[in-house]
Amino acid sequence: MLKILLPTAMVGPTTLTPNKTIWLSPTTCATAVMIIPLLTLNPSDTLTNPSNQALGSDQYSSPLMMLSCWLLPLMLMASQNAMSTTLAPQIQMFISILATLQLTLLMAFMALDLMLFYIMFETTLLPTLVTISRWGARPERLNAGAYFLFYTITSSIPLMISILMIHNLIGTLSLPILQLTPMTNHPPWTNTLFWLSTLVAFLVKIPIYGLHLWLPKAHVEAPIAGSMVLAAVLLKLGGYGMLRVTNLLTAQVNTTYLPLLTLALWGALTTSLICLRQTDLKSLIAYSSVSHMALVTATILARDHLTPTGSMILMVAHGLTSSMLFCLANFNYERTHTRTLITTQGMQLTSPALTAWWFLACSMNMALPPTFNLTGELTVITSLFNWLDITVILTGLSAFMTAVYTLYMFSATQQWTLPTNATLLPPTQTREHLLMLLHLLPSAGLTTNPKLTSAQ
Repeated sequence: MLKILLPTAMVGPTTLTPNKTIWLSPTTCATAVMIIPLLTLNPSDTLTNPSNQALGSDQYSSPLMMLSCWLLPLMLMASQNAMSTTLAPQIQMFISILATLQLTLLMAFMALDLMLFYIMFETTLLPTLVTISRWGARPERLNAGAYFLFYTITSSIPLMISILMIHNLIGTLSLPILQLTPMTNHPPWTNTLFWLSTLVAFLVKIPIYGLHLWLPKAHVEAPIAGSMVLAAVLLKLGGYGMLRVTNLLTAQVNTTYLPLLTLALWGALTTSLICLRQTDLKSLIAYSSVSHMALVTATILARDHLTPTGSMILMVAHGLTSSMLFCLANFNYERTHTRTLITTQGMQLTSPALTAWWFLACSMNMALPPTFNLTGELTVITSLFNWLDITVILTGLSAFMTAVYTLYMFSATQQWTLPTNATLLPPTQTREHLLMLLHLLPSAGLTTNPKLTSAQ
């Protein structure tokens, strides 16, 4: 594990290089961090780690660690144009904050102790909050940071109490031991309260509909790197936590899952309808993330034998797709200086190459064959059907509405009449095409071999 953590920790000090290489050196170091997990991590590994009792990896954490390491150099590449007018000390701090966030995320995924996981889970709040409130574009970034802060802290206090309760009941917080130790039965109301207090922090982070109000605000006000890491990794931290703790809460009867599972499926449909009402491009993509992650939430709560595989595939696929969509939205914003859909229409007349990338990203978001997203959605829908047949209604409607709002997003940004203020726009850059290609390549590779992210 140290061979992954140490290179990640060294990304920050590389910002002390001269100004001409202030982006090149950290990006090169981050690329090395990206390559190491691809060569060393095996998704079929077990959770135990003989050389280290605190850190390890298995089929749940390895795909998400690879995704995190893959996105770090992409975040640095995407931020270069936006930070071009920023002073060198501010750029150094920005890169160091991203490296710190990456380090805390990796340690959260590697943690073999529940309390260590909780500490790292909470530590990710600080660099994310600084990224949003310091480098956001508008004054509303402070309000968005406050929403993110209080939602996270309020929901995490019950989780800490439940972790302490687990320690009192079993005498250990080691995940390998907890997976083999059944929870002690309690009266029904105690079981329900304990179950809700354990899951609520992850339901806010993922987030479930009704606890999602912090996410659109955070996405709209965050810089491009903040939006990428929020959608691609931080939301998956909630799904990862749910996969971990639902295996421990075996004493809870399945009927308790019904209200939240129904809310998750209803939220997937509702947020898809909300997407059709959005006028801000980043807000639309943020609500689409809520819709997709609602399916992951429902799948995890259903606790079917396909739950680990389907939820993991869909989380990795959505991480790549949402990051790609936010990058494309940022490309539009850098050219038109607005995210309002009605003022960004007709972009295919000035940037046909970006329109091709938009088409590929929208195809992935709709889970068209043969994309990797289709594999994830088919597995998730099969898992939900195995749990209850009536879920065909809500999942079918949400899948249909996903296609509707994705086509609306593509049409509103690329087609129709070009505004008069957008007739002279700068051409596309090699950096932008490379950024899109590095999002597309892992998705295309995983399409040919989905077992790399399988959690069976």
